[in-house]
Amino acid sequence: MKDSNFLKENNARHLWHPMAHPADSLANPPEIIVGGEGVTITDVDGRTVIDGVGGLWNVNLGYSCQPIKDAITEQLDRLPYYSIFRGTTNDLVIELSWMLREFFAPDGLSRAFFTSGGSDGVEIALRLARQYHKVRGESGRVKFLSLKKGYHGTHTLGASVNGNPNFRIQYEPLMPGCHHIPSPYTYRNPFGETDSYKLAQLCLAALEDEIKFQDSSTIAAMIVEPVLGAGGVIPPHESFLPGVREICAKYGILLVADEVITAYGRTGAWSGSRRFGVQPDLAVTAKAITNGYFPFGAVMISDSVSDVFESDASGKATIGSGYTYSGHPVGAAAAIACLKETQRLNVKDNAAARGDQLFKGLKRLAQKHDAVGDVRGGYGLMCALELVSDRTSKAPIGKSVIGKVQETAYDAGAMVRVSGNNIILSPPLILSEEDVNTILSALDCGLNAV
Repeated sequence: MKDSNFLKENNARHLWHPMAHPADSLANPPEIIVGGEGVTITDVDGRTVIDGVGGLWNVNLGYSCQPIKDAITEQLDRLPYYSIFRGTTNDLVIELSWMLREFFAPDGLSRAFFTSGGSDGVEIALRLARQYHKVRGESGRVKFLSLKKGYHGTHTLGASVNGNPNFRIQYEPLMPGCHHIPSPYTYRNPFGETDSYKLAQLCLAALEDEIKFQDSSTIAAMIVEPVLGAGGVIPPHESFLPGVREICAKYGILLVADEVITAYGRTGAWSGSRRFGVQPDLAVTAKAITNGYFPFGAVMISDSVSDVFESDASGKATIGSGYTYSGHPVGAAAAIACLKETQRLNVKDNAAARGDQLFKGLKRLAQKHDAVGDVRGGYGLMCALELVSDRTSKAPIGKSVIGKVQETAYDAGAMVRVSGNNIILSPPLILSEEDVNTILSALDCGLNAV
């Protein structure tokens, strides 16, 4: 490996970073992370901190999960790659598909379509939704519904259903036929409603109104995160997702659950859909499926959808979608080992307990620091602080100020993530009570810098 001087001299000079302005990366070089162990990461200067970001929502089991590392190594020696396009498969995708069927059975999902990650999975799910209706003879169902503030990756179709202008404006025009409704965001919403139940009902009414306006016979699917993540961690009222499920079923619209963040235990349940007692028609999973150790994903498909495809005799159900690395044998090996370890450790329960501890701690920080406008959480280990310059007007805090909060928190022992005027926390699901206290203490220091 090159020495630290080389790394610092070349940091961001020959590399454009995702979700960053190239000039800003040059002016403010990113932290150079060179090691990880347990729930901590170590930078090029030897500083070790708690990873409050969990990689990018995906390192649920931390950085020392040996079973996954061993599975990857062994598979590289045995079969490093082969395609699963028509006519060939491999042993591990067969085993993994069976395991995922068992894991997602309570969600009503029984078939897997493998991808390279979450953005790929969203594309596949939305394409399959359109194809499903065409196979059934309803070829006019081509539109999609989604939530404002929702995040569904950065491919063009995914960006089109995204509800955050940061991922849309510079890339327009996007795909036609994608329409958005207000999200159940109690702190900021067009209704001025702060009661979470009443807001959920207003958003559901807006959804049904939009369906009637568009004409339900033109709508293929609605895609929704059970708990909105990258948009700032927006937890809905318990009634919201069941209400979406009911409305979609009423109008023959497929419900696609974007479980890229929420699956495999993060919400304190094995899936976000299950947390709310809802069975989607399709679910997109990725990230924690391999603990972030290998790019991999799976779109899970319900019996009602798979029956339409598998009973087709016209040829319309031939799937014309897929990726070179769909069902990669090394990724499948990693996923098998990860799923076994995820269940063995029963991480959903620790996510619920530590998430409750973190949420309560963040509320205490809000009482202490006027810069905290809103605290969001309550569903496992996904929490956020929304920072403002004034609580009455809710004016967002300056970019340089929130950057200072992040920098000071890092110096105090915890990596946190900045998204707009939000501090987002999504740590590994195996962290301890002490680790949570370290994150809270580091954030306290960061907020003291405001």
